[in-house]
Amino acid sequence: MSALTFITKSFNELTPFELYSLLRLRSAVFVVEQNCAYLDLDDKDQQSFHILAFHDHQLVAYTRCLPEGVSYEGSSSIGRVVIDPEYRDRKWGYELMEYSMKKCRERFGVHKITISAQHHLQRFYEKCGFTAVGDVYPEDDIPHIKMIAA
Repeated sequence: MSALTFITKSFNELTPFELYSLLRLRSAVFVVEQNCAYLDLDDKDQQSFHILAFHDHQLVAYTRCLPEGVSYEGSSSIGRVVIDPEYRDRKWGYELMEYSMKKCRERFGVHKITISAQHHLQRFYEKCGFTAVGDVYPEDDIPHIKMIAA
C-alpha cells in the first residue's frame, strides 16, 4: 500500500486550500530553492488537471497534466513535477510519474506524453519511460531537454 494519497482534479474543482498548497509548493521549489525568478502562473493551469499527492494530510508532491495542443501539438504533457524537499529521500517521484502518466492517458486518450525536463533529471525520466529528443536548451536559465513517452 502506498504512503501517498492521490487526488486528481480540474482547475475548477480545486478548493482554495488545495490551490494555495500547490502554488506554495511550486513556488518553494521552482522559485526559492532553484533561485529562479520566473512567472509560474502561465495561464495553463486553467486548462490542466492537477495531481496532488498527500502524505498524512500534507501536500508532498504535485504534477499538472495538460491536454494535447496546450504545450505540444500532437501530444499531451506533464509539467510542474515537484516533490517537497523534505520527502525526496523516499523515492516517491517514480510513483508520482507513473500515476500522472496513467491519468494523463486516461483523461486525454492520447498515448504520447511530452515533457520539458530539467537536464539533470534526464536519467530519472528515462527510468519513467521517457526518451530524450533533441539538444539541451535553456528554459528560465536552467538547462532542459525535451523528452517523450509513447
